Amino acid sequence: MTLKVEILGTGCKKCQQLEANAKAAIAHRNLDADIAHITDTMEIVKRGVMKTPALVVDGKVLSQGKVLEAQEIEPLLLA
Repeated sequence: MTLKVEILGTGCKKCQQLEANAKAAIAHRNLDADIAHITDTMEIVKRGVMKTPALVVDGKVLSQGKVLEAQEIEPLLLA
């Protein structure tokens, strides 16, 4: 099963770091995932996200407004 992982944010340094940490968590767990970075503000708001960066896995917003470390992301990917 392929996970759908999305990073929501305008592309700032924090958004880029969250994306890098998500990629590291995916690689560490050897998971199959499609990763997308959504930068469109209207799309972000439409998803109910008011603080970026945000982490979305399979359509569920799991984190908003903070940069999770790779080890914090790993259990979210496996849930």
